[in-house]
Amino acid sequence: GQLPTWLQGTLLRNGPGMHTIGDTKYNHWFDGLALLHSFTFKNGEVYYRSKFLRSDTYNCNIEANRIVVSEFGTMAYPDPCKNIFAKAFSYLSHTIPEFTDNCLINIMKAGDDFYATGETNFIRKINPQTLETLEKVDYNKYVAVNLATSHPHYDSAGNVFNMGTSIVDKGKTKYLLFKIPSSVPEQEKKKSCFKHLEVICSVPSRSLLHPSYYHSFGITENYIIFIEQPFRLDIVKMATAYMRGVTWASCLAFNKDDKTWFHFIDRKTKKEVSTKFYSDALVFFHHINAYEEDGHIIFDIIAYTDNSLYDMFYLKNLNKDFQDNAKLTSIPTCRRFVVPLQCDKDAVVDSNLVTLPSTATAVKEKDGSIYCQPEILCEGIELPRINYDYNGKKYKYVFATEVQWSPVPTKIAKFNIQTKEMLHWEEDDCWPSEPVFVPSPDAKEEDDGVVLTCVVKTDPKDPPFLLVLDAKTFTELGRARVNVEMHMDLHGVFIPQQDMKTQTE
Repeated sequence: GQLPTWLQGTLLRNGPGMHTIGDTKYNHWFDGLALLHSFTFKNGEVYYRSKFLRSDTYNCNIEANRIVVSEFGTMAYPDPCKNIFAKAFSYLSHTIPEFTDNCLINIMKAGDDFYATGETNFIRKINPQTLETLEKVDYNKYVAVNLATSHPHYDSAGNVFNMGTSIVDKGKTKYLLFKIPSSVPEQEKKKSCFKHLEVICSVPSRSLLHPSYYHSFGITENYIIFIEQPFRLDIVKMATAYMRGVTWASCLAFNKDDKTWFHFIDRKTKKEVSTKFYSDALVFFHHINAYEEDGHIIFDIIAYTDNSLYDMFYLKNLNKDFQDNAKLTSIPTCRRFVVPLQCDKDAVVDSNLVTLPSTATAVKEKDGSIYCQPEILCEGIELPRINYDYNGKKYKYVFATEVQWSPVPTKIAKFNIQTKEMLHWEEDDCWPSEPVFVPSPDAKEEDDGVVLTCVVKTDPKDPPFLLVLDAKTFTELGRARVNVEMHMDLHGVFIPQQDMKTQTE
């Protein structure tokens, strides 16, 4: 095919790439050692490269020729890199073990630099051109978090917003929202932007020892949206997991009879909105987008009614009959919540406070809290991406993988949130990855641009390829076949040519 001449830059992807070391195997697909791969577009040609992230975890494991660093779904014994019993067990905060730096989920940009990210307090700087692994950054040196998301947000100035969980710090467990500036003052050019990290707000966990698990959060022009779901980590179990011989994943539990709480943080005052908003129990990983309209916050997420998705990816389930046997017990649904922030204080109890045209409701309860129920926009999509220029604004399009009842995507979808129309790309025996939208330089409309996705074939003998679709029509513009073994990955970014500063600078 023909690639648009304006498409110049690098698609950088991250995901698990090695699941066996010596005679040992990871239990879970999400535990595998991080493999970075990239497709560079230059004058109509595509160049491919891949490299394992040389994390401390990777180096320790390779040196020992077995798994010696614990991951979320795999506990390793004993760990020669770290004598866990040398840690003081006097305080609960000390019993959170040293986490892995196997940053296998996403890529984050901070200042001019790029980092591989996971969900622990460690991120790894990388060279986006050569994929070399550079220094390790510990968030904990700058902000008291033990876990942080892999889905930060960026404002127009390039500042990074992220959230992390601070576990039993000074007797409290809380969620911290922090900002990493895009640049540092001139006189401190040698210092990293992390030295100027600022905590915007902290939200106390509803439970000291059972903080909510979260993978992403939402942002609008004036608010940050944090969803505290009843899918929780049990800190006491986590602290004793090593001695009990169980994995940290077994310390996660979903309570279907509990509530899901919505927190809205005002970006200007840095305070949380005092009204209590909640919904029924749900499990979700990905926010799609959020925006404000007529005193309401509208946010779209992909949610499940249980936590079966994580269990699907245990490697014992990923066998040759995987496609036939792996059936989710809860299908992902794209849900829109409409939350009235400016609501009439004298509104009648049991009245719906949503005044926008939507089937989503927000009902006032006797105690003044507001019970929200969503509008279901569509079913069966995951790994959602949007045109990021519309992040926090009213928007039309979601690009996603389509999964239905199996957790492995077989199609790419473009969903029009306003008209509910859906376009697809699919081909036999193909498993596409998260679609990344790249806007064209002179874009007039939200979907002017291309969609990029890496496609692996179900038959390992068939070469995988990078697919380029016209984002408007969803027709194929071209594909680049790669004669290597490629893995299904998780998330990634497109870096335009001008943002790839020469690494010698």
